[in-house]
Amino acid sequence: MQEPVTFTACRAGIQRPQRATGGSVGYDLRAAVSTVVEPGSWEAVPVGYRCTLPDGWAGLICPRSGLAVWHGLTVLNAPGVLDPDYTDELQVLLVNHGPYPVAVTENERIAQLVIVPCLTGGKTLQPARMGGFGSTGRA
Repeated sequence: MQEPVTFTACRAGIQRPQRATGGSVGYDLRAAVSTVVEPGSWEAVPVGYRCTLPDGWAGLICPRSGLAVWHGLTVLNAPGVLDPDYTDELQVLLVNHGPYPVAVTENERIAQLVIVPCLTGGKTLQPARMGGFGSTGRA
């Protein structure tokens, strides 16, 4: 299924979000500015692009495993949810769980954006059956 995502540049000089390989699920998001994330703190890092999604689709801003493993840097609200009606420049909330400051350079890959369809509607839930954990007996 081809997801209906378009990216529009907000800043010059930042590489367009793209998938690193043919098997990649997420689009790599790059820092539009250089910054340092101190231990125990977080930074909202702009990515230089806005994303357009139609109704029924959402984006999930997810961490990059290498940044987490090697630097303790991850996405604070992982996954960050991108609604189809959000039209501003994307930002990634990076948090440093490591013991040292982490320098992020302009155009460095800092997160990935996974586009997913959203299910809506469905049947109405019935009143819950109470109990559980053996409430219907052992036999």
